[in-house]
Amino acid sequence: MNQYLAVSPGIPELPEPAFRLLCFHHAGAGALTFARWRPRFPSQIQVLPVRLPGRETRLREPRITDAAELLAELDTHLSPLLDVPHAFYGHSLGALVAHRFAQHRVRGGHRRPDLVGVGACAAPHLPTPLVEQPDLSDDRLLAALAKYGTLPPYLFERPKWLGILLSTMRDDLRLARSLRAQDGDPLPVPLHAFAGTEDKVATAEAVGGWSRYTNARFSLRTVPGGHFFVRDAELPTLLAAELRRVVAHRPIARA
Repeated sequence: MNQYLAVSPGIPELPEPAFRLLCFHHAGAGALTFARWRPRFPSQIQVLPVRLPGRETRLREPRITDAAELLAELDTHLSPLLDVPHAFYGHSLGALVAHRFAQHRVRGGHRRPDLVGVGACAAPHLPTPLVEQPDLSDDRLLAALAKYGTLPPYLFERPKWLGILLSTMRDDLRLARSLRAQDGDPLPVPLHAFAGTEDKVATAEAVGGWSRYTNARFSLRTVPGGHFFVRDAELPTLLAAELRRVVAHRPIARA
């Protein structure tokens, strides 16, 4: 079994999907972020949440903080899934992962994604306060997360979970800094960016900066909510509609 993929109980996987959507989660989180996405997509589109090491069922594994190491890991474990038409969506930290993995695939001469979606993430060339502060003490990191609305309120009632989250968040911020360190060439595929209307970390203007990272079509959509709008219904609905158009208008054939 591929340890990078999360399986949803009761939802059968497609043996021969026409299209795959790989989803990359935000900092401090795991693949369960996308647990409710699958039923919102057409049956021919296989939604595959990607779980990075050091969280959920992979909690005992060391977390990856270096971009080159992560890209090599993703290439090894996910490449066999990318022989059919596919797209990437990444949220916050996951947006940086999706973008850099797409660049990595294009540079390697592999099949490119039909679409890359990025959400709740300022463009890589723009400064982001949290990414520059991975070495803060727990108290100061907690205050910073609370200030920018990137900490789920229920965690304050679960001290053990909060401690795990802060440790994970600190490593994920180091990974985000590493992922931002190299721009690379613009992607030759459509790039769709999403921003929450109440997001204090990644404003619509900052998310709009992703326009320089593609030579193909770019779109920016704002959706209701703060930094965690990935958990609401509008984002997967918008992505599902876009992927329906991709599947309908582009021939689906194996490489």
